Amino acid sequence: MEAAQVHHIGNDNSSHGHKVGVPPRNNLLHDFSATFKEVFLHDDPLYEFRNQPKRKKLLLGIQFFFPIVGWAREYNFKKFQGDLIAGLTIASLCIPQDIGYAKLANVPPNYGLYTSFVPPLIYAAMGSSRDIAIGPVAVVSLLLGDSLKNEINPKKHPNEYLRLAFTATFFAGITEAALGLLRLGFIIDYLSHAAVVGFMAGAAITIGLQQLKGLLGVKTFTTKTDIVSVMRSVWSNVHHGWNWETVVIGLVFLAFLLTTKYIASKKKKLFWVAAIAPMISVIVSTLCVYLTRADKKGVNIVRHIDKGINPSSVHKIYWTGTYLAKGARIGIIAGMVGLTEAVAIGRTFATLKDYPIDGNKEMLALGVMNIAGSMTSCIVATGSFSRSAVNYMAGCNTAVSNIVMSMVVLLTVEVITPLFKYTPNAVIAAIIISAVAGLIDIKAAYQIWKVDKLDFLSLLGAFFGVVFKSVEIGLLIAVALSVAKILLQVTRPRIALLGNLSGTTIYRNVEQYPKASKVPGVLILRVDSAIYFSNANYIKERILRWLRDERDLIREQGLPDIKYLIIEMSPVTDIDTTGIHSLEELHKTSIKREVQLVIANPGPLVTDKLRAAKFADLIGHEHIFLTVADAVAACAPRSQQDA
Repeated sequence: MEAAQVHHIGNDNSSHGHKVGVPPRNNLLHDFSATFKEVFLHDDPLYEFRNQPKRKKLLLGIQFFFPIVGWAREYNFKKFQGDLIAGLTIASLCIPQDIGYAKLANVPPNYGLYTSFVPPLIYAAMGSSRDIAIGPVAVVSLLLGDSLKNEINPKKHPNEYLRLAFTATFFAGITEAALGLLRLGFIIDYLSHAAVVGFMAGAAITIGLQQLKGLLGVKTFTTKTDIVSVMRSVWSNVHHGWNWETVVIGLVFLAFLLTTKYIASKKKKLFWVAAIAPMISVIVSTLCVYLTRADKKGVNIVRHIDKGINPSSVHKIYWTGTYLAKGARIGIIAGMVGLTEAVAIGRTFATLKDYPIDGNKEMLALGVMNIAGSMTSCIVATGSFSRSAVNYMAGCNTAVSNIVMSMVVLLTVEVITPLFKYTPNAVIAAIIISAVAGLIDIKAAYQIWKVDKLDFLSLLGAFFGVVFKSVEIGLLIAVALSVAKILLQVTRPRIALLGNLSGTTIYRNVEQYPKASKVPGVLILRVDSAIYFSNANYIKERILRWLRDERDLIREQGLPDIKYLIIEMSPVTDIDTTGIHSLEELHKTSIKREVQLVIANPGPLVTDKLRAAKFADLIGHEHIFLTVADAVAACAPRSQQDA
């Protein structure tokens, strides 16, 4: 095949005879196609379909949307044993948690159980993670409950509230599925790790404070979630509103649950102790209340939970009216939060077991399961970190563990739910508190503080936004701070002063290498960013300030004046027309100050654009070099002569 023709610009007398290459120009369609592929198809999802017969392509197409078709062919009894044990273990954990998370969302307990039946079955068929455990989770349930009750009072209008919850769940699914199908998963990356850590910690504190109502037996409690309102409500009831029997039950079982978690954290083989502790707490506390009839002494209990499989809720979703838009708004937010949590969990365990996970497939699976869930009386479901961790440690091999859990939940809603009648709310509160305690990641926060103080400010902003205002405000702050950090880094890029490492032709940042020496008569700067309209003017002004400051310094020291300004452009991945215009202005200003602008090592895209804009003609082809060393070799001798 004939080699592509490559043009050159720059000085012919470089140290090794090389010149700056200009890649051959492509047509507009080719450039657009390449950019589209890099943005939306960077993982090359169609790679497996290449050079395959039509029948194989059809099978791969089915497998693409339903991964179960692929791994089911290799499934065996040994794998099922691990999945069975893991499924039973996470079922014992999810049932009491589901009842508690339903309370967070302000819906009856059976709807929490429904959410651990239908969505896990769909995810098992469509999801690509082997370890993630699906169901309602604390943060999303709190976000859902907090947002929904601002629109409809769940006590005064329970039916309308449920309808809005199903509508929100439907739109959460639509959002997740759309992001997966359109391959827009990168949108969730706008929530930085630091902001997520702060948001989760704040949500954990908020959820824990909400459980004080059940833990203390308080009957008159605030509907707000901020820490000030909650603590005011708690202390205003301290003399007459607390029930001592409830407090004793709650604290005893909370201590038991936290102790089992501590044991499991110290001895990994005893993970099952913490996993079955919530169910043990429910069974023992229910028996105690039933035998002592503590409910007649003021201990609040769960009371009635409807039996039976998920009823259809298609007719309950708001398809028209004002609540349609409200449900869509709440659902989009809840869906994005659930998506962020699930994808992070899936990637974590995929890394531990070293298997690939497709983020866009995950989004599609989560979306379809929530759409189906909204039509079968479920609230928003996603991946639970606590249950996924137990699933992983229990030895799950595939998503069959989710199917096993789902079958246990089915048995529960069909047969066992009446037995939860005497379960004290204090124990449900204790289970939720012990579950969300793990969301407060102090080690991660400390690591963020050590590594990046600006990231830590994002963490604090998200944390305090949730704790002192609301979950929605905290989430808004988290997103705003994450985007603000991106904008700050884009609009104010670093520009480094370079010096020569003695005995080499290497030029490095003088801040990192203090012994690197400056070249007399030459100022060498490196721009550590692409040059766009958002930062072009700042870069130009910052370079001119460098030039002014360095000239003032060398005049004081009596050194030769600066005659050449070398811009090292290897980190500049792209440049737009505003950026080129700023370089032209920089060149004109430099000429007025009797300084020659020199460009070193521009990348292929930058080189192509500079040539198209005739910038190389403006400054002279002899002032564009392959390396900084070549530029210095050409400029320094002339600088010495001029001096």
